[in-house]
Amino acid sequence: MGNVRFVGLDVHAATIAVAVAEAGGEIRSLGMIPNRPEAIRKLVHKLGPVDTLRVCYEAGPTGYVLYWQLVGLDVHCDVVAPSLVPVKAGDRVKTDRRDAEKLARCYR
Repeated sequence: MGNVRFVGLDVHAATIAVAVAEAGGEIRSLGMIPNRPEAIRKLVHKLGPVDTLRVCYEAGPTGYVLYWQLVGLDVHCDVVAPSLVPVKAGDRVKTDRRDAEKLARCYR
């Protein structure tokens, strides 16, 4: 297992913000995708071999179906408690993109 990609997902009812943290250090946002099975399947295939992917998202009511779909695609998926994601003092700007990047960074 060479180049592991750590993927952070900020999941909402209609959309998912996606960010990837490479093992070497680069963190980049891949934008938003619809929260639909075909979009998630396409994203997984775009990111590369499933044995090199590590996906996480914050626990919540909109992620249950996502977890089972990722597991069905043989992707390693972890659910993170929102209270365990570190928050910087004074960090008040909260966007979906930043949340996804923070998840990917911390998961790496």
